[in-house]
Amino acid sequence: MSKIILDLQGGTGAWSKDYKEANYIVINVTLPFYDVLKTEIRGEYIIFQGGSEKPLKIKISDIYGILAAPVCTMFSLARTRAKTPRDFREGMKLVIGCLNIIWGCRYNHKLKFWCLENPMGYLRQFLGKPVFTFDPCDFGDPYTKKTDLWGYFNIPLKEPAKAEIKYWEKYGKLPSISDFTGSKQKRAITPPGFAKAFFEANK
Repeated sequence: MSKIILDLQGGTGAWSKDYKEANYIVINVTLPFYDVLKTEIRGEYIIFQGGSEKPLKIKISDIYGILAAPVCTMFSLARTRAKTPRDFREGMKLVIGCLNIIWGCRYNHKLKFWCLENPMGYLRQFLGKPVFTFDPCDFGDPYTKKTDLWGYFNIPLKEPAKAEIKYWEKYGKLPSISDFTGSKQKRAITPPGFAKAFFEANK
């Protein structure tokens, strides 16, 4: 039987891409497909709903691992000129929604792993010290963006690529994610080097 990975708030699916390519069944619980906040757990089943797709009911015991990437807007250290005030209560809704799904699955079924990620920021003051913090350049992607991970998982092996080491030696630093142009959505995509390393450590 194929292993099921839940990708909560998975967006483009960049973090779960390697699982999908390895023939795991990946369920991206992200609007417009499904709504994390409207997901229900009934006994031994979990039901995904609240989006454009028909409700999906699966057995919790078939879930292998869970990835979670709740939106970080309210916890960002860079949120200094936003049009609306910082609202931690609003920001925590998706975090709590993801954790409720993780906890609901774990109560009666041992997950191989679960991991919640967020750029380093104020979420630390709610979830405590992260298990692991990384920069994309730690896994060969040529920029920096401190990112925290909480959960129960094997630590991915840091292995910066030679090309990025040469870049560092030449310029003395790597560019920050803020140096890149493009939409917030593009800048929020999970770096492929990290995603691959996480998969290799948790497959």
